[in-house]
Amino acid sequence: MRVLRANVQTGEIRYEGVPENWKHFGGRALAARILLDEVPPACDPLGPYNKLVWAPGLLVGHTLSSSDRISIGAKSPLTGGVKESNAGGSTGVRMAWLRLFALIIEGGPPADGSWRLLVVDKNGARFEAADDLVGLGLIDTGERLFERFNDKIGVSAIGPVGERLYRSAGITHMDNDQHLTRISARGGLGAVMGSKHLKAIVFDFPSANRPEVVDPELFRDASKRYIKALQEHPQTSAGYPLYGTAGMVNLCNTVGGMPTRNFSNGRFEGAEAISGETLHELNKSRNGEVSHACMAGCIIKCSNIYHGSDGEVIVTPLEYETIGMMGSNLGIDDPDVIARLNAVANDLGIDTIDTGAALGVAAEAGLMTFGDGLRALELMEEIREGTPLGRILGNGAALAGKVLGVKRIPAIKGQAMSAYDPRAIKGTGVTYITSPQGADHTCGLTIRSKVDHTNPEGQVELSRDAQYKMAGYDSLGVCIFGGFGMDASIVCDLVNGRYGWDVGIDYLTELGKKSILMEREFNRSAGFTKADDRMPEWMVHEKLPPLDTVFDVPEEEIDSIFD
Repeated sequence: MRVLRANVQTGEIRYEGVPENWKHFGGRALAARILLDEVPPACDPLGPYNKLVWAPGLLVGHTLSSSDRISIGAKSPLTGGVKESNAGGSTGVRMAWLRLFALIIEGGPPADGSWRLLVVDKNGARFEAADDLVGLGLIDTGERLFERFNDKIGVSAIGPVGERLYRSAGITHMDNDQHLTRISARGGLGAVMGSKHLKAIVFDFPSANRPEVVDPELFRDASKRYIKALQEHPQTSAGYPLYGTAGMVNLCNTVGGMPTRNFSNGRFEGAEAISGETLHELNKSRNGEVSHACMAGCIIKCSNIYHGSDGEVIVTPLEYETIGMMGSNLGIDDPDVIARLNAVANDLGIDTIDTGAALGVAAEAGLMTFGDGLRALELMEEIREGTPLGRILGNGAALAGKVLGVKRIPAIKGQAMSAYDPRAIKGTGVTYITSPQGADHTCGLTIRSKVDHTNPEGQVELSRDAQYKMAGYDSLGVCIFGGFGMDASIVCDLVNGRYGWDVGIDYLTELGKKSILMEREFNRSAGFTKADDRMPEWMVHEKLPPLDTVFDVPEEEIDSIFD
C-alpha cells in the first residue's frame, strides 16, 4: 500500500511509503492523523495550506457487505475545524484495488487559473485538462468522463457549487450503478476541492484486486458470521431493505423529533405521506427500485431509485435526511416535490441537509411560504444560477440566517443540524454540540436507544458511547447499518485476520476514541473552546411542541464528556 500525493498548483505527483504512525489507522482516524501532522490548524480552509485527504477504511477492498466506504477529510470552510465526510459508492474499493492507502491533494490552483482532472490507473497518476467540464452538473460530468475514458471508472467529482466555493458543497462519488450520486456532503469539502481547481478524480481500475489477507481462514470465518448476523437482524433483513432510511420518518415523528417548519415543531401532520411505508408502495407501483445497493456486495440494500408518476427516474437515492430537511422542515408533504429538490441538489453536488436548513431559514425570513414546493424549487434554481440570493442559500443555514436576519438558525459550529430535533432526542443533541465535526447525526445517533429521550439524565454517557462506536466504524469503512451485524468479536477477527494484528475486544471503542481525541486536538489548535460546544440559545429556551421540552442537558456534564 502507498500514499499518493498530488499537488494541483505545481503539477507534482509522487508515491510514498506509509509513515509508521499512520499504519494502524484508516478512514476517519487516518484523515484526522494526516490533518494533525500536515495541515496548519489556523490556515485558511480555502487556501493552499489546506489539504484534502481520501482515506479508505481499514476493511475496504473486499466487497464485504457495507464495508467499502470512503472518508474524505480537510479543514472545513463551514465550521473552521476538522471535517471528515464519508460515503458509499465505488471510490473506496477502487482505491484499495489500486493499493492506495491514502490520496492527499495539496497546494492551490494552477497559476494560469485552469482546471485539472486527476487520473489514477495501474500505470500511475497524471493530471489532465478539465476546463471543458467546468460549469457542468454532475450528470453531464459523469457522461463526459465516460466518453473520455470508459464506463467502468470510479469518480469523485464536484458540481458547479463546488467550483463557486459554496460552503455547503460536497464531493460526489459513483454508486454501484455508475451514477454520480453518493456524496460526501457535509462540511463544505467540495469547496476545498474547488479552491484547488480540481474538478474530478478518475480511478480507472475496473477489475477486482482485493488486498492481501494475512489470515484468510480467520477473516473468512468472521465474514460469514457477520453476513449471518445481518441476514438475521430485523433491521437489516427487513426494515432497511423494504423502507430504506425513510423508515425513520414515522419513528422520529412519533418521538416528537421530526424537524417541522424550521424546527418550530417536532411532529409533522403530513408525515404519513412521506413515510418509508408510503414511499415504498408508491415507488413500487411506479416500477421504481425499492431496494438498491450503493456498494458492491452490500446485502442490506437500504437505498432506492425513486420514480415519478410517469414511470421515469426522478432521483437516486431519496433518503431520510433529505425527506426531513427538504420535506417536513419546509412543510412539504409531496414526495415527488422532495425528490425533485433532491435531484437538483444531487446534480449541483450540494448537501441536502444544510441546503434544506437554509431554505427553512429563508421561509422564516418570508422568502417562501412553508409548504410551497414550487417556490422551493425556484430557490434551488437560484442556487444553480449563482444569483446573490442563491449564493447566500448555497453557503448554508448559518450564513443565510445571519444575512436574512433570522435568529432561529438550527446550526452548531456553523453546520446545520440534521433531521432530528435535539430537544426531543437529547442524546443526539449532545452529539451535535460535542462532536468535533459540528451538528452531524452520523457521529453518534441515539434515537434507537431504549431510553426516555426527553430526560436529560444519562444522555452524555449515551452520546459518548455512540460517538466512540461511530468513529470506530467510520475508521473501518463500515456503514452505520453494518453495525447491526458486527459485535466486538467479529470486529476483532476481521481486523486481526486482515492485518495479522492482535487487537482486543475493546478495539472498536479505542479506535473511535483515538479518532475523536485527534480531531479535538486539531480543533483546539484552530481556536475552538468549550464555548463552541453549545446548543443555540433559542433551543435552550424555546419549548418544542408538542412535547414542550427544551434542551436542558447540564453544561458541566457536557464539558466533561471526553475527560
